[in-house]
Amino acid sequence: MPIFAYIAVGLAGYLLGSIPTGFLVAKARGVDIRKVGSGNIGATNVFRYLGKPAGIFVLLADGLKGWVAVVLVTRLLAGWLYPSADSQDREWLAVCAGLCAVLGHNFTCWLNFKGGKGIATSAGVLAALVPWALLIILSIWILIFALSRYVSLASICASFTLPFAVWFTERDLTMTLITAGMAALAIYKHRGNIQRLMNGTENRFGRTSQSPPASTA
Repeated sequence: MPIFAYIAVGLAGYLLGSIPTGFLVAKARGVDIRKVGSGNIGATNVFRYLGKPAGIFVLLADGLKGWVAVVLVTRLLAGWLYPSADSQDREWLAVCAGLCAVLGHNFTCWLNFKGGKGIATSAGVLAALVPWALLIILSIWILIFALSRYVSLASICASFTLPFAVWFTERDLTMTLITAGMAALAIYKHRGNIQRLMNGTENRFGRTSQSPPASTA
């Protein structure tokens, strides 16, 4: 396979994933989301400080980045750069684009390589690659969140379950190992939350109400 096809698809996926949606939405409201709450640019922090409409928009936009990277970027670039690619080649290109989109979100070049935790973007990637496994871990996320009201705990548990769900639904060792890597990265990005959960200082979703600062510019 031409290496430039991988490079082009990976770079496009990274740049798409690197769009800091939460930061941009908050900045439009005069808030630097990195300086409030957890300091994370993801949907949960936006929910807390800018409300439901902004949080839902960021959640969907971050998820869409992952889905578009896998489906549209791969089809357009692979079809143009590598028209002779067979189904297996296209699957690898799609995986490359999806992984790079998650890396772009987690380590965005626009914010000194400090980004979000990749849960929504990973969900978009999984929706395109392994939708049945996504349904399983989404069910686990909802259950854990409903019982605990901890977004972080729900995300950690869902991430841990991901490779098992992929193996159960796909019986594909390679995809299982790839998603295990995605899960490990997601859990690593939650290391601060894990420490706060162990210390009993993690915030439950909806239990704290804080107003955003007027401006942090």
